[in-house]
Parts: sequence; structure tokens; C-alpha cells
Amino acid sequence: MKDRPRSLKVEAEREARKKMLQQEHMLPLTRFVNKIRKDKGPDKKIPFFDPLDGGTGARCLFVLEAPGRKAVESGFISRNNNDQSAENFFECNVLAGLTRERTITWNIVPWYLGTGRKVRAAKKSDIELGTPYLLRLTRLLPRLRVIVLVGGKAQTVETELRLRLKGVDIIQTLHPSPKALNRKQENKKVLIRQLKQVRKALDHRSRKNRRGPQ
Repeated sequence: MKDRPRSLKVEAEREARKKMLQQEHMLPLTRFVNKIRKDKGPDKKIPFFDPLDGGTGARCLFVLEAPGRKAVESGFISRNNNDQSAENFFECNVLAGLTRERTITWNIVPWYLGTGRKVRAAKKSDIELGTPYLLRLTRLLPRLRVIVLVGGKAQTVETELRLRLKGVDIIQTLHPSPKALNRKQENKKVLIRQLKQVRKALDHRSRKNRRGPQ
């Protein structure tokens, strides 16, 4: 597997990852996506989880807004997609020292919002429809310790998550889109710093688990 920015622009790489969707760490998540597709019908474009992430063993769940056009083209929610946001996300995680095997990535709205090449922002009604699927997803991640709400749209569900999910840290970060990172010169550094906080939160929870009850 070629774990580098934009590697999913290569068809052979996409095909290799499709074959991984039936692996043990991915199978419950693959079934989950297929169930949403069945619920919503063929008009809803819903990419799979990336098998190079942690799958059901992930301790950290990144939640973004909705799949972009390149995610629909590749078939995966992935930091290896052929777009600038994915490349920024890949690079910032590397610089923060947050290995992808500890993480998994999803969207508050699981399906593509738009038609053809035109994408629209998620509305409140979209988020209300997508949130129950996010809550179902958390039940498939038994080792989940941290949820990272990436960008303003995902952050609108923070209160509900805090009410429903106990024992999980919830952290906010900037979105890795060029628009967000280019708004201020220092925003890329801010995102890297926030991802380092995520890594430290995971490290802290791991140490606490090893110590056991005090």
C-alpha cells in the first residue's frame, strides 16, 4: 500500500484497498456503510472507511462535514484522496506524530451533498439525518477514547455527543481545507498543535488504562 498524499488517484491503489474491506478490522464497518446505502437508496453516494486507518480498533474518531467529490470518486473517506484538504490532513497528522492506525475518519453527513461537480454545505436538516448514524458508528468502535470534531459543521453536534457518550474525550480542531488553513498564515500550525493535543489525549488514556483502577 502506498501511504502518501493523493495515492488514491491511482486505480491500482483503489482496487487494492477495496480488497481490504473484508478484513477483520474492516468488516463491521463495511457492513455499516452497506446498510446506510440500503437505507438511503442508490442516489446517495456514501464512501467506505479507509482500510489503512485503524478500523474497529481505532481509539480516535475524526468527524468532518460530508464527503467531497474526490472521496466519491475514490470510494473512500481517506487522507490519501486526490484533493488539497486530504493532503493537508495527511501532512498535519504526520507532523503531529499521530499515526493513522490509531484513528478512523467519518463525516457527520455520510453521503455526498450535491450533484456532479457542485457541492453544497451541510444544512441543519442534513446534520440531523446524519447524527444517528454517527452514534451507531461509535458502538462499532469498542476502543474509542477520543472524538475529534473537525470544522464548524461537525462541531454543531458536540453538546449531543457529550450527553450521549460517557467516557469519551471530545476535542475540536480546524478543518484542513485550503480555505480554513489559508485564512490566516498561522492556521496550519494551529491545526498541528491541536492534533498534538489529540495524540497526547490518546497517550494519557492509554497510560491510565495500563495502570488500571487506583
